[in-house]
Amino acid sequence: MLYTFIRTLHFVAIFVLAGALVIENMALKPTINGEDARNLAKVDAVYGIAAVLTLLFGLTLWLWVGKPSEFYSLNPIFQFKLGLFFLLALLSIYPTMFFLRNRKSTADAIEVPPAIGILTKLELVLLFIIPLLAFLMARGIGLDA
Repeated sequence: MLYTFIRTLHFVAIFVLAGALVIENMALKPTINGEDARNLAKVDAVYGIAAVLTLLFGLTLWLWVGKPSEFYSLNPIFQFKLGLFFLLALLSIYPTMFFLRNRKSTADAIEVPPAIGILTKLELVLLFIIPLLAFLMARGIGLDA
């Protein structure tokens, strides 16, 4: 029962994370105004909270409930998936700092650095790859026979 509950929370957090990232990508333009900056900062905060919850629920599944931790720990696909998740977190630092820096702006035009758009699109690509790795990993692919 606990496993099902934690797994469900993990999935919900992942879906919220993905939704926030899609919204960020849709709302980003080369130039935004102060209201857009405030809204993007709020969406990015949801994204950050969802990422932390995804990590916490994932760690709970890995270390305390469900399959033995060795099932995950010894699987190179899991290790790669975890590495991509941390890369996703690293890539989000620069956009987050930009959104935080501009969240109180009242300017009519705020130039968004092109790197912000590139990084958020790269985050989407990683977010597409990570569940594919999870699918493979959950079926034991990557473990020695």
